[in-house]
Amino acid sequence: MPDEARSDPPFEEGHFRRADESDDANFYVEPRLVTHIDDAAIGALRAHYSKFLPKQGRLLDLMSSWVSHYPDDLESERVAGLGMNAEELAENPQLTERVVHDLNADPVLPYGDDEFDVVTIAVSVQYLTRPLEVFREIGRVLRPGGGCIVSFSNRCFPTKAVWLWQGMGDDGHVQMVGAYFHYSGAFEAPQWHDISPAKGRSDPMYVVQARTPAE
Repeated sequence: MPDEARSDPPFEEGHFRRADESDDANFYVEPRLVTHIDDAAIGALRAHYSKFLPKQGRLLDLMSSWVSHYPDDLESERVAGLGMNAEELAENPQLTERVVHDLNADPVLPYGDDEFDVVTIAVSVQYLTRPLEVFREIGRVLRPGGGCIVSFSNRCFPTKAVWLWQGMGDDGHVQMVGAYFHYSGAFEAPQWHDISPAKGRSDPMYVVQARTPAE
C-alpha cells in the first residue's frame, strides 16, 4: 500500500513541461521502426532483463514499441504492451496483447489490481509528464512483491522530454527516477545499476528498479 507518511515530492509543475506541448498522439502518429539505443546497449539491457525477469511470468511493457529488448528465450505466460502507436505494437513479436494508450493524457492503466509480476519501461521514462501518478498505477497493477524495471540512456526526443530531465546528466536521471519510485509511495527503496557496456564507445545504460511491498 502507498506510504502516506512520506514527505511532499520536490517537484513543481514547470518541471514537467516540454518544448512541444502539442498533442502527443500527433507526434507518435507515424510508426518509428528504429531502435533508440545502439546494439551494445541493447545487449546490456537484454542481459539485465535475463537476470530479473521471471521465465513464466506476467509482464507489462509500458511505453512499448516494436521491440521490447526481452531475452529471446523468455517464455512468459503473458506480455502486455502499452504504447502510443498501433503499428509499432503490432510489429513486436514478444507481445501477447497490445493497447494504445497515452499515459500523459490519462495515467490510469487499463488493467486490474495485482495483474503483473514485472513492469518494464525502456528508454521512455523521460517523456512522462505525470510520473508519480503513473508510478502509483504501476504499483497498483503489480502483485505484492512485484518489480518495476526502468532503463534509460542519454538519448531522447528533445522536444518531448520534460524540462527537468533535459537539465540533468546521468547521475541526475538516476536520482530523478529513484524519486519517482520513492514519492509514489508504492514501492520499497529502489536500487540502481550502471549497465553501460563500453563507456565512451557505446550508449550509456542505467537501470533503476524497485519492488512493491510483499504481503
